[in-house]
Amino acid sequence: MELVIRGARVIDGTGGPSCRADVALDGGRIAAIRPEAASGPRPSAARVLDAHGLALSPGFIDMHAHSDLALLRDPDHSAKAAQGVTLEVLGQDGLSYAPVDDRTLAEVRSAIAGWNGGAPGDDSVSFDWRTVGEYLDRLDRGIAVNAAYLVPQGSVRMLAVGWDDRPATDAELTRMRQLVAEGLQQGAAGMSSGLTYPPGMYADQAELAELCRVVARHGGYYCPHHRSYGAGALQAYEEMAALARDTGCALHLAHATMNFGVNKGRAPELLSLLDDALAAGADITLDTYPYTPGCTTLAALLPGWAHEGGPEAVLARLKDEATAARIGRHLQELGSDGCHGVPVDWDTVEISGVGDPALSSWVGRTVAETAARRGEDPWEAARGLLIEDRLGATVLQHVGHEENVRAIMRHRVHTGGSDGILQGGKPHPRAYGTFPRYLGRYARELGILSLEEAVAHLTSRPAARLRLPDRGLVREGYRADLVLFDPDTVADRATFDEPRVLPAGIPHVLIDGRFVIRDGRRTDVLAGRSVRRTS
Repeated sequence: MELVIRGARVIDGTGGPSCRADVALDGGRIAAIRPEAASGPRPSAARVLDAHGLALSPGFIDMHAHSDLALLRDPDHSAKAAQGVTLEVLGQDGLSYAPVDDRTLAEVRSAIAGWNGGAPGDDSVSFDWRTVGEYLDRLDRGIAVNAAYLVPQGSVRMLAVGWDDRPATDAELTRMRQLVAEGLQQGAAGMSSGLTYPPGMYADQAELAELCRVVARHGGYYCPHHRSYGAGALQAYEEMAALARDTGCALHLAHATMNFGVNKGRAPELLSLLDDALAAGADITLDTYPYTPGCTTLAALLPGWAHEGGPEAVLARLKDEATAARIGRHLQELGSDGCHGVPVDWDTVEISGVGDPALSSWVGRTVAETAARRGEDPWEAARGLLIEDRLGATVLQHVGHEENVRAIMRHRVHTGGSDGILQGGKPHPRAYGTFPRYLGRYARELGILSLEEAVAHLTSRPAARLRLPDRGLVREGYRADLVLFDPDTVADRATFDEPRVLPAGIPHVLIDGRFVIRDGRRTDVLAGRSVRRTS
């Protein structure tokens, strides 16, 4: 044996009672588990870690991550490793960097620079891939934590159709089906969509159904950021549930919540919809983050028609006075599809990051605050920022409801996902605090979940959705992706004022039996690799 973890409180990921045990590791896997009450000799090894007072659980799986470039750019990646995350799911919200060609790579780099950095001209990452398989091969050179990938439907549409707001032709649909199939054959776990983000939002239900049938044939799952989290949210959820029923495709609802004033207290309606779909045989899971504000780009709030043609076309429309006035009317009076059908309240839109450091005075203030300081109309101020920062600004939207957050996290198909954007001067603290916040605030302090239930939500449930046969449980023969934490002190410490603070109470994290966090400090181990769908 290489290592024995002695005397830990083992929370095995099933949701069942914990027990004190010795856990032996060898060859990157769990070789033996000996409960304290068992008879016979205790396992021995060259190294022994005294874990009395600590809980041992499977590594946490972040079902919604935006570390697509951060894993390549930042070998340390303590934002996730220090939380106990041992696997992230990338390629989210329908937009990422594979599959691409030279044209669409430049377009997607511009479109989601606010999420990931990597705008054209940023040479911090060498984009030496084009296919999903090549991107996964790039991850296999060594990263901080493991990563799975979803084929991004918006990027696929960008390749086949471009940025046009129209139905795909038969030939274009055939190419999209082929691209999705190739990505799944190369190891992607499923397909994502961003149905409030262009160009993926331009796909109708019939087009999505054709792609979901491809995903279902390959044993993957569909992960949509659906068409509304505000006005029309329940209809948007029902559209996705119907898609799952009609295509037989497994469905995982991304950052599933009910936001804006129109949805205050309406989580039970969503949960009833889900229960009905599950009872009818649909295969549905979801993820959430344990915070009320959301996070996206400022440009994402614009109406979908304003994005047709791509980022340069958006900037041209913003510079045209008549078109900009029309955009402002959609945002402030009608409620744009990009803002979930709700007229924007600039008091709730806080700038969290900018691409151009010269614009840093915006960061940490709402659009309304900055506009008032400048004596400007809020839309004109926001428009100026979009133009000056070339659509790179990110925002926090303070539009969530705590009662909805708590209700949804209790559901039996719930999993954890940070939706963590690591860019910006003041990113959302969920990027640094999601997983210890579940354990500390919502399990220990509030009792919304028991500790054992919370661990199951963060480990075995996501592993089952990803169809991973040897992860998500503390079980003999499983991979030794493990977290040791103190149940009495584990806590998130990242705040909206200081979002890049690492959590407390997680002294050790192992991937494949190797310490990536040891005694609370990041080691130089790069044990992470791509985790590919194999069936």
